[in-house]
Amino acid sequence: IGVGLVGFGIFFVLFGVLLYFDSVLLAFGNILFLSGLVFIIGFRRTFTFFFQRPKLKGTSFFLGGVIIVLMRWPILGMLLEAYGFITLFRSFFPVAFGFF
Repeated sequence: IGVGLVGFGIFFVLFGVLLYFDSVLLAFGNILFLSGLVFIIGFRRTFTFFFQRPKLKGTSFFLGGVIIVLMRWPILGMLLEAYGFITLFRSFFPVAFGFF
């Protein structure tokens, strides 16, 4: 269930960007992505991942971007989310690129 929710979340975010930053699709994709992450790794692990001391900056930008998208400012929200996503998953990128 979690992988499906994350997949649909990514699909809706990409589809929302393709449709000139449609705020409804972006918001729906963000909610699906976050709920899928909770289903995959659990609520406690998700909470501890996002609220670790070194990752608070990325978390604040990512969740702030989600809130901005929900308030119907999609371009600014997606920019904030992208910066937050990059800072949150910075340590994961070398592992992912080494896998390919």
